[in-house]
Formats: sequence, C-alpha cells, structure tokens
Amino acid sequence: MADDYLVRIGKLIRDARQHRGWTQSQLADALGTSQSAVNRIERGNQNISLEMIARIGEALDSEIVSLGYAGPMHLRVVGGRRLSGAIDVKTSKNACVALLCASLLNKGRTVLRRVARIEEVYRLLEVLNSIGVRTRWINDGVDLELVPPARLDMEAMDADAARRTRSIIMFLGPLLHRTETFRLPYAGGCDLGTRTIEPHMIALRRFGLDITATEGIYHAKVVPGISPDRPIVLTERGDTVTENALLAAARHDGVTVIRNASSNYMVQDLCFFLEALGVRVDGVGTTTLTVHGVPSIDVDVDYSPSEDPVEAMSLLAAAVVTESELTIRRVPIEFMEIELAVLEEMGLDHDRSAEYTADNGRTRLVDLTVRPSKLEAPIDKIHPMPFPGLNIDNVPFFAAIAAVAQGQTLIHDWVYDNRAIYLTDLNRLGGRLQLLDPHRVLVEGPTRWRAAEMMCPPALRPAVVVLLAMMAAEGTSVLRNVYVINRGYEELAERLNSVGAQIEIFRDI
Repeated sequence: MADDYLVRIGKLIRDARQHRGWTQSQLADALGTSQSAVNRIERGNQNISLEMIARIGEALDSEIVSLGYAGPMHLRVVGGRRLSGAIDVKTSKNACVALLCASLLNKGRTVLRRVARIEEVYRLLEVLNSIGVRTRWINDGVDLELVPPARLDMEAMDADAARRTRSIIMFLGPLLHRTETFRLPYAGGCDLGTRTIEPHMIALRRFGLDITATEGIYHAKVVPGISPDRPIVLTERGDTVTENALLAAARHDGVTVIRNASSNYMVQDLCFFLEALGVRVDGVGTTTLTVHGVPSIDVDVDYSPSEDPVEAMSLLAAAVVTESELTIRRVPIEFMEIELAVLEEMGLDHDRSAEYTADNGRTRLVDLTVRPSKLEAPIDKIHPMPFPGLNIDNVPFFAAIAAVAQGQTLIHDWVYDNRAIYLTDLNRLGGRLQLLDPHRVLVEGPTRWRAAEMMCPPALRPAVVVLLAMMAAEGTSVLRNVYVINRGYEELAERLNSVGAQIEIFRDI
C-alpha cells in the first residue's frame, strides 16, 4: 500500500515536471539534490516527506500538495452530456487585475463592481494588503473596496504572492509616482515560455524609471525631472505594456502620447477607469492614446469592469464541442466579432440579440445562442492579431473547435513559446493534433473523444480546452491540479454544471 502511494506521488511529480518543460536534472538543481534522487522519487522508489513534496511543488509552481490546508483541487468529469439553458459571462479577469493595479494611483476610496473572484485577483490582493492597502469584499462579497494608506510599506511586500502572478509587472507604472525606490519580484503566472519585459522598460524609462534586475528582483529607482519630450512608441503592441504606459502617464503632469498602443478590451476598461479618476484619455479604441495626466488623484470612485470576451469564447467552445444548444448572455461583441466571423465560415449555427450596454456604460453586449452545427475546417489558418484581430487568448479554443470540424485546421500561435505545445494534450483524449513546431499545430477532425486521466496543463487557456474536451468525451475523465484554471475563472465547474455538465470537485493527498 505504501509503495502504491509513493508511485502515485512520483507520477504526479513527473507529470508536473514534464508540463513545466524541465528535465530531471533541472528539477534536481532547483532542489539541491541529484538527478538520480529525482529519478527514484518519480519511479516511487524513494520515501519522500511532505516537506520535500511541498518544496517540489514550489519549484514546479504546481500544488502537488499544500501544507496547512486542503491539497490540490482536481476535477472528475462525466462526459458526453449535452448542455442547455443560459449562462452569464463574468467580468473580465484581465480588466480586473489592471484596475487593481490602477487603484494605486488613487489616494481616495476605490470600489470595483462584480470583481472576478479568482486566484489571480486573490494574489494581487495579498500583495496590496501586505504593502498597506485596506481591501474588503462588500455587498455580500460581490464588490471590492480598496483604501490605500498615506504611505505604502514596500519593504513588507508579500514576495511569494507577487511571484505567482504576472500582473505584478503592472505595479511599475503607478509605483513610480508613489515612491522614489522600490523592489518587485520577477513576474510569474502561466508557463508560456520566455517573455521579455524590455518593452515595459523602454516605455517607463521615459518617465525616469531606472530598473536593474538581480537574483529574481527588479530594483527600481525613479530619476527626478525626467518626462517624455516626444511621443512614446511602444516596441510591441502588448496589452500589459500599454497598461503600464497608461498608468505611468496618468499622474504625469502633462500630456503623454502613446503610439502603437493596444486597443484591446482590458486596455479600454483601464482608460474608462482613468477617466473616472479625472484623467482624460483621447483615442480610446485606437492605437494612439493621448493622456492628459494629473499630478495628484484623490477621489472616491465607483467603477464596473466589463465582461470577459475570453470567458465568452470558452463558453461558446463548450457548446460547440459538446454539440449543445446554449445561450451565452452578456457577450462583449466588439471583442468577439472576428471569432464569430471565422466560426460562421466554418458553419456555426447561432443567433445574437440586439446590442445593449455593459454596466461601465461603454462596452457593447449581446446574448448569443449557439446550436449544434456541422463544422468544416477553415480554409485559412487560425492565427491571432492585436485587436481588432482574433484575440490572442481565444486561439487555443479553436483547437477544440477544429477537432470537431471536418478536415484539417492549421493553428499558428506565434505569440507564446510554449502554448501550442500544451494543445497537443488533447491527443490524450482522442484528438489528432500534430505539432509542426513550437508555434504551429495541425488539427485533424472530426474527433471521437475518449475519457482519460491527466495532469492539468500549466497554462490557463489550454487547461480549459482540455476540460472542454473531457466534457465531450463519453465516460469519466479526471483533470488533476486545476489551480491554473482557478487563476482565471470563477467557479467554472459549478457554473458549467448549472447548464448540464457533470463535473465533481475533489481533493486527495
């Protein structure tokens, strides 16, 4: 019995290591042990303490076991069930985390409505609390209130929480107005390969922010008297780099022009929030933003972030893959139009309601009803582009959709180093996906899905894609260690169950 237990532990560790893309030697180096010891652990041939399991989990950023509270969460999925009824899209994860960072600009009280209660938000709240920001959930836990201190205690920052979210990088923009020197841990989050922060540095340097990086820490110093003397041209049209530039410009006493800016949904929500703070932003929705900064912001603000187009795409894909009729309410249509145009060409049968306005008063919403459809593979490849192109985070869902379509679909995920690789996990469930290179996957459909037990991929969107395929597969599947899904989705299993899925949450170890 003890041997079986060690074998199970070893298999979990091996799967987590492989999903991280590490060799046994790399894990051994991180643990300060030998490769042969890691090999014995993974084969179940070595006794292992809870402390060592926890160390391994920390090294792999995978909750293999958690000391002090319940162990990692898993999902047991009874597939082959049709979905029906209606489901609402939650507020945008990416907008919410940007607004949490933006609250640091304000000396007054910030209230954010219907904030996504997800792990990414919780990590940022832990960081904010540690530096002195008072936060509390109000109105039966639906809304979030934030009140900053007169002076932030940067030395008390919760470094562990900060390392577990890439969103921490967006503290750079507002903090340069709050303190002359500060330190931030390297940004973490999904394992999507190497992503340089150099575009952030290029933009923020124009506001006097000087950063050196040593031993996992960004050391930041604000050089006084430096301000942009010409338009800032971003070297990549990224969402977070645009947000960082906006956050820096918001309290810069003057006019800042940002070119090659992202005009994606979370950037627009941030612009609307800045306007609520009294910062005028011209050009919202375009690639040139003109920010009329104010040196001090001290207002009580109440803001409602808009709905999440990527969650909307997730729910649409769930309906397509399970061959269901499902109504998805509160879809931010402006940020889904290209996806729907592609799906229409593939043969998607759907209706949409008349447009109405989100609670922020700006974003356009519709209710979308999807019906079972006979899909054909698209003629052109599926690839992302900056808004208004096909959303980068919606690309993985086309892997599951293409798997149920007739023919071959080429998916080119050129943005991330590793994400396309994780899509091949669908092969464990009966998919026929061929990895052409780290960025391109060829999907052959239609697919006869089959149940399987597997470890959750360490990247958010591929992890949800695997869950959707399990919902379509006849039989019972198990998806282990779904922390990464909880980073980006609020109560996803429970909400899918409300429209006919059968997903059980369980824990072990």
